[in-house]
Amino acid sequence: MKNAETLIAGIEFKVRKLIGQTGILQEENAKLRDEVNTLRSEIEILESIITEQHEKLKTLKLAKSLNKEEKRTDVKLKINELVREIDHCIGLLNK
Repeated sequence: MKNAETLIAGIEFKVRKLIGQTGILQEENAKLRDEVNTLRSEIEILESIITEQHEKLKTLKLAKSLNKEEKRTDVKLKINELVREIDHCIGLLNK
């Protein structure tokens, strides 16, 4: 009988120990879930920032390309002006 009581007491002790460990693990699991949720929301925020930055980059690239086109237009106008002046000088020389 004593042997059975000892076995039962040992089993009860192990079950209590397992229940305590289960509680600790459940708390740790809850903390980890909260951390995962926090990190997921941070990832979403960072992804939206990345998307915004990509849009800004596209806008800047477009603005720079338009600025280059304006410079090209200015250069073309200068060339046309110089050609007119040259034509005028040639006309004066031919008189």
